[in-house]
Amino acid sequence: MSRIHEALKKAAQERATQTAAGLESCVVEVAGEIQRSIPRETDLAPSPARSPITADSTHVAPSCYEELVRRCAHPQWRLCPSSALFGDRTTGRVGAEGFRTLRSRLCQIAGTRTLRRLLLTSSVAGEGKTFVAANLAQSIIRQPERRVLLLDADLHVPQLHATLGAPRSPGLTDYLRGDADECAVIQQGVQENLFLIPAGTPVSSSDLLLSDKMKHLLDYLTLIFDWIIIDSPPALPVHDASVLADLADGVLFVLRAGSTDADDAGKAAEEFRNKNLLGVVLNQVEKCDSYGDLYYNRK
Repeated sequence: MSRIHEALKKAAQERATQTAAGLESCVVEVAGEIQRSIPRETDLAPSPARSPITADSTHVAPSCYEELVRRCAHPQWRLCPSSALFGDRTTGRVGAEGFRTLRSRLCQIAGTRTLRRLLLTSSVAGEGKTFVAANLAQSIIRQPERRVLLLDADLHVPQLHATLGAPRSPGLTDYLRGDADECAVIQQGVQENLFLIPAGTPVSSSDLLLSDKMKHLLDYLTLIFDWIIIDSPPALPVHDASVLADLADGVLFVLRAGSTDADDAGKAAEEFRNKNLLGVVLNQVEKCDSYGDLYYNRK
């Protein structure tokens, strides 16, 4: 947790000094189990073998990736230009390198332990977790044969579908209520290895996340995709992120320099102390510090 507190201190300092308008920066600092050296892409562990999926007696889900692709939805996505660093498939856009490094560090962890389900959260709304989730996914699929599914579990204020320019429903709530099956709620985007389950039809309560169907869905998706990136609600307003963290292999905490209250962020991070908290993505930072933080500018 010491490095999280360092990031919180840095966020407070940035609040006092940051003056550049329109600057969106990302500083990545991941927990101490990750070595300082970042491996080359060729050194990363190969994609793990995917086990065949066994359908239960009440529902027959697609039994392999190819069948899922045939049966899932294929709407036309229109990526939000201001949020998609990789949307034009270029490799030189400012900011993309920060996500490549974050990807490499996460892959390094995945080479030593199970890390397939990654939860992104923040203390309050507006800190950039959806932006980070979408661009991390875009970065990962640029590795050969990597399949990524983005899951919008922020049932209160969902944003992933808007960032990707995708339909909001049917989605997660429709599946959890039994109104749609896996194929109906999974969308394949323009890039063939990127998929989305949007939040779905609005509901007044997020108690659906506590259902056995949520665990069943994640267990099923884990057998098909290399990475499942879950965009959860902020940790302080609602308890959803803490519940979802129990179903994830790791948690990334997104902070926004210049706006995140250090006390609020500390309270939120404390909830994940024993829930595989990997580290912090510090957003909207002007400059790098001495231990190798990365930054990007967003127009």
